[in-house]
Amino acid sequence: MRKLLVSFLGILLLCNTTFAQAPKKNSSSSIYHAIQKLNFLGSALYIAAHPDDENTRLISYLSNEVKANTAYLSLTRGDGGQNLIGPELRELLGVLRTQELLAARRIDGSQQFFSRAVDFGYSKHPDETLEIWNKEAVLGDVVRMIRKFKPDVIINRFDHRTPGSTHGHHTSSAMLSVEAFDLAANPNSYPDQLKDLNVWKPSRLFFNTSWWFYGSQEKFEAADKTKMLGFDIGVYYPMLGVSNNEIASLASSQHRCQGFGRLNTRGSEMEYIELLKGDLPEDKNNIFDGINTTWSRVEGGQAIGDILYGIEQNFNFKNPSVHIKKLLEAYQLIQKIPDTHWRDLKSKELQTIIASITGLYLEASSANTSAYPGSTADINIEVLNRSQVDIKLRSVTIGNTQAKEKDLVLSNNDKKVLKLALSIPENSSYTSPYWLNKKGTLGMYTVENPELIGNPETPPAFHAKFNIEIEGYPMTISKPVVHRYSKPDYGELYRPFDILPEATARFQDKVLIFADGKPKKVPITITAHQDNIKGEIVFCHSKGWKVDQETRPFEISKKGDEQIVSFELTPPENEDESFIAPIIKVNGKEISKELVTIAYDHIPTQSVLLPAEAKVVRLNIEKVGEHIGYIAGAGDEVPKSLEQIGYQVHTIDPGSINAETLSKYGAIVVGIRAYNVVPEMKFKQKYLFDYVSNGGNLILQYNTAGRWDKQYEDIAPFPLKLSRDRVTNEDSKVEIIAKDHELVNYPNKITNKDFEGWVQERGLYFPNEWDGHFTPILSMHDKGETPKKGSLLIAPYGKGNYIYTGLSFFRELPAGVPGAYKLFANMLSVGKKNVEPMAKIKD
Repeated sequence: MRKLLVSFLGILLLCNTTFAQAPKKNSSSSIYHAIQKLNFLGSALYIAAHPDDENTRLISYLSNEVKANTAYLSLTRGDGGQNLIGPELRELLGVLRTQELLAARRIDGSQQFFSRAVDFGYSKHPDETLEIWNKEAVLGDVVRMIRKFKPDVIINRFDHRTPGSTHGHHTSSAMLSVEAFDLAANPNSYPDQLKDLNVWKPSRLFFNTSWWFYGSQEKFEAADKTKMLGFDIGVYYPMLGVSNNEIASLASSQHRCQGFGRLNTRGSEMEYIELLKGDLPEDKNNIFDGINTTWSRVEGGQAIGDILYGIEQNFNFKNPSVHIKKLLEAYQLIQKIPDTHWRDLKSKELQTIIASITGLYLEASSANTSAYPGSTADINIEVLNRSQVDIKLRSVTIGNTQAKEKDLVLSNNDKKVLKLALSIPENSSYTSPYWLNKKGTLGMYTVENPELIGNPETPPAFHAKFNIEIEGYPMTISKPVVHRYSKPDYGELYRPFDILPEATARFQDKVLIFADGKPKKVPITITAHQDNIKGEIVFCHSKGWKVDQETRPFEISKKGDEQIVSFELTPPENEDESFIAPIIKVNGKEISKELVTIAYDHIPTQSVLLPAEAKVVRLNIEKVGEHIGYIAGAGDEVPKSLEQIGYQVHTIDPGSINAETLSKYGAIVVGIRAYNVVPEMKFKQKYLFDYVSNGGNLILQYNTAGRWDKQYEDIAPFPLKLSRDRVTNEDSKVEIIAKDHELVNYPNKITNKDFEGWVQERGLYFPNEWDGHFTPILSMHDKGETPKKGSLLIAPYGKGNYIYTGLSFFRELPAGVPGAYKLFANMLSVGKKNVEPMAKIKD
C-alpha cells in the first residue's frame, strides 16, 4: 500500500507544482495521467469560506476522474480559529492554514485561491459578515477570480438561501458566488479589472447539497432531485492505485492544525450538486455535458488535438520518450493559439510533461536559506538529461545575472553543475506573506498590488530561467530558486530561498503587564541575517513611559546568531495601554521588523515579517496565591500571560496527575479543549474533583460539545451540559448578574468597564443547562438573541470551587485586555482571603 501511495502522490504532484517542495519523481503512469488532463479543456471552481470547508471528495473527483482544471476559492485563510499543533494564532494561523490548504491541493491535484477577507471569528448572520468584510471588495475578489480562472462550472459548498442557519461566513460565501456568477460577465461591473482581465460567463452554478442540509437521510431521499446531479465519488483509479475517497481523506488530513486527520475511506459514495443557475445537463452523471471540453474549443486546437489524442490512445508506458517529437510539435502549435488563457495554461502543462518524459532535472539552489538586499547569493545550478533525446542548455539566467556557461550539450545522464553569484538588488522586496505587508482592518487584508489578489502565497523571491533546446525546439523553463540541504535524521530537505532584512528584532513577550509601578527589564533579541553586522537599536515608547537609555549598540559576528539587549522600562503611575517598538539602525537603514518562522513537517517553512512591537499595559491588579498548575489543551498562551502578573505557572503532565501532584497548587487551570484533545483526561477526573473537594480552585476553559469520548460526560462535579451558545460580538453588553459574589469583588472589583476592549468575541460553547449548585456570574447576548448566562459558572464543591468558563481568555490575555486579567485573577483567588501563601514549589 505504501508503494501505491508514493506512486499516486508522484502522479498528482506532476499536475500541481509548488515551490520549495522536493523535485517531482514522475513515472510513466504519472505522465499518462498528466496527458489525460492536458486533453481536457474545462474548468471547475469550488467556493466556500474557510480552510477545511472544501469538499475534497468532489474536488478530487473533478480533478482526477473528470480531469478538469479544478480550483478551490476559500474566501478567508482561517485566521479566526484555534490551533491544535502549535502556538500560531490570528494572522500566523492564517499563514499556517494557507499552507495546509496548498498541501491538500498538492494531493488532490487542484489549485488554491483566496480573497482578501479576514476570518474575524464566528459570525451568526451574513449581514454582520458582509458589513465587516466590506461586501463590495470581497465580491470584487470573487468576480476577479472568476474572470481570471474562467470556470465553466462553479460549485458552492453552502446554501445562499438559508441566512442565519449556519456560520455567517458560510452563507456569505454562497451569496457572493451567486451574485458574482452574473457580474463577472458584465463589463460595467468592476471595470478596473478589465485592464488585465476579460469578462467571463460561467455556464453553470451549483450548490453541493447533501442529506445534512435536509436534516436527515429520509428527508433527502424524499426530496425533489429534478435539478440535481449525482456522482459516485468512490471511484477506484487503477492507474493511481487508490480510490478517489482515499485521495480525499489524505487531502483533508493535511488540515492538521484543525485536527482533521482521519482514516482513509473506500467504496461507493454518492455526492450531489443542485443546479442554481445556467442550463441543466442532459446527462446527469456529467457536470460538463454540453460544454465543449475538447481541443476544438480553441481556434487552432483541432490540429493540436489530432496529435495529443493520438498520444493518449497509443501511449508507450515502457518508453514514453518515443512521443517527444510529437509533443514538441504540439507545443509549437499551442504557442499560436489566440486564446491566451488556454495557451498559457496548456503550455505549462505540456512543458512539465516534456521535462518528465526526458527525465530533465533542473534545479537552482542557494547555499543559504536567505540573503538581504544588496548582497550576493551563491547559487548552485544542476542540469541533467536522463534520456537519449537531443537537449542543449543555451543559458541560465536568474534576475539580471546570467551563468557564464552557455550552449552546453546535455548528454544522457551526464550531470552539469554550474555556479552563479546572484546579485540581490538593493530594492528587492522582503519575503513575507503579501497580505500582511500593510495593516488591514478587522474584516479585510490590504493588498496594494491587484495582480496578487487571489494568489495563495507570495511568489518566490527569484526564478531561474533555463533556456533550452529539445530536438531543436527552443523552450524556456522557469524554476524557483530554493535552498536544498540535508539533516542526519531526515535526509534531503528543501525550503524556500528568502530575502530578509540585514537584521530583525523581537520582544520576548508580545504583551507586558505592569501590575504595579515598578520598572521591568525589557529584553530585545536581535537576529543577524548577515555576517559581521553592527549598529544600534533604538527603544521607542509613548509619553508617560520612561526608559533608562534610548539607544544601545550591538555587534554580531555570524549570520544566524542573536544578541539580547535589555532596556529598563518604567510605567506611568496610572493605568495605561500603549505600544513599544525597536528600530535597528544599520548600514544607513532603519529596520523595525520581527521575523517569525513557521516550520512543520507537512508544509514548507514560512518566513513571516511582522512589525516588531509589543503592547505594554500599566494595570492596577491584585491577586492572591502564587503557584498555579496548568494542564495544557489545544495550545494557548494563557500560562505565559499569568506569569506576566506574577504567578508561577507549572505545566502538569496529564499522565502524572494524582492526589499528590495536584495538592501543592493553589489553583489548577485546564487549557482550552483539553477534554477534546488530551486522551488521558478521561482517567484523571476523580483526582481533579478530589483536589477541589480538598480546598482547591479548578478552572475549566471551554471545550467543544460533542467532540469527546462518552466518558467525559461528567466534566463537572454536578450536572452541566455544554451547548453551541456563543457571543460573537466582542462589544456586546455584559451584565454582572451576581453583583455580590466574591468572584466579581475580590481581590479586584469587576465593573462593566472591564469588558471594554475585548477582541474577536466574548466567548463560545457556553453551557445552557446546569445544576442548582452553580451560580451564573454574567449575562450577555448578541443582537436579537436571548440572554446567555452560561459564560462563567462557579460551584462550591467540598472545601473548594469548581469554575467553568467559555469566555475567550485564550484570546483576551495574549491581547493584553486589562479586564480579562482582573477577572482571571479573581477566579484564581476565590476562597483565598484567609489562606496562607504556599511555600516555593520545586518542579
